[in-house]
Amino acid sequence: MFVVIVIAAVVLIVVVDLAMRTVLGRLAQTRRRRQRQEALDLGLKLTISDDTPSLTRVEVADPKARILAIDDERIVLDSFRKTLVLEGFAVDTVETGAEGLNLLAKREYDFVFTDLKMPNMDGLDVTKAVKHVRPDVDVILITGHATVESAVDAMKYGALDYVQKPFSADELVDFVSKSLFRRQDRIEKQQTPQIHLVTVASSEQESNRVFNVPAGVFVSSSHAWAKIEVTGEVRIGLDDLVRKTLGEIDAIILPKVGSTLSIGGRLFTVKRGEHSIAFPSPVAGRVTRVNDDLEDRVELLRINPLGVGWICKVHPNNITADLSSLRIGADAISWYESEAKKVVEMHARIHRGEDHNGTAEVRQATSTIDAAAADAIWKAFPGVFLQTTP
Repeated sequence: MFVVIVIAAVVLIVVVDLAMRTVLGRLAQTRRRRQRQEALDLGLKLTISDDTPSLTRVEVADPKARILAIDDERIVLDSFRKTLVLEGFAVDTVETGAEGLNLLAKREYDFVFTDLKMPNMDGLDVTKAVKHVRPDVDVILITGHATVESAVDAMKYGALDYVQKPFSADELVDFVSKSLFRRQDRIEKQQTPQIHLVTVASSEQESNRVFNVPAGVFVSSSHAWAKIEVTGEVRIGLDDLVRKTLGEIDAIILPKVGSTLSIGGRLFTVKRGEHSIAFPSPVAGRVTRVNDDLEDRVELLRINPLGVGWICKVHPNNITADLSSLRIGADAISWYESEAKKVVEMHARIHRGEDHNGTAEVRQATSTIDAAAADAIWKAFPGVFLQTTP
């Protein structure tokens, strides 16, 4: 009976603690929203100088992002403030492009939202000016149905995207949240990934900003790893850089058992949608076994490319000669550091709307940006990392 009472008491304490945490969390959320509403109601109509007579500023504590909205329609600016401030964004609004550029020279912003059709200085002029003086700031066009084509054209000058008006509060919040995610993702990708040596004492790291390199395993310049088995065979697979750079892989075409290979000859092909990338063999020899599990579970390449995601085994013709072109240990780490920089450079070119040769391309809108980015990566990868064309 005593044990039952103790258990009941413990359960009651846990339930009460959970309830208190939930209540306190809701109170904190309510308090933050009330503070944002008070800031919004206050209006904070500020005239910093004669250069910004139409400025309205609403600050919030620990803003998710700082936004400057430029539009000659006050109803649109009111919508930006009333909607985004309550969601935790700090918002400045002005009615002319000239005022916006004056503010940009004095304050830090993450985004500039600008109407496309405005007198004196239109959204295209604002976009060009912002990207010239502050290329780190993301510009988003506000446009009506009749000017969507012009907004898309403006993206060639560096605009991140466009939002069509009229829009509801929920649509605006969803759009800005997605744009913020893209911005944060891009900034993260601008940081060179770290190289992590996987040993018995140091397991793999799942972060996309860390590339795992297995200790005691050779790697080729075509991003295949090669491990010498006790049987003398060479087990081959894709490295972690491929896994984290290409993302999802839909299918793999495995080599045929018994087929003969030459160094640099096609070994296997990975596919995603209409894209396919052929990876060359790091050794010469004969295929003795393939990982049939990959045909039905290609996700093993993503889950564990250095383990259950292995691709095939090869009986080498002359392993001593083949190893001379492969890397291991400190040499592999140094090489991966240079390859990681290529990843950053590739993502930067894709963000600028260029192919791997530096040729400008028209960038896509948010509705297709994820697919477009994946397509661009798969298109660029062979030329950047394999010195081949897709």
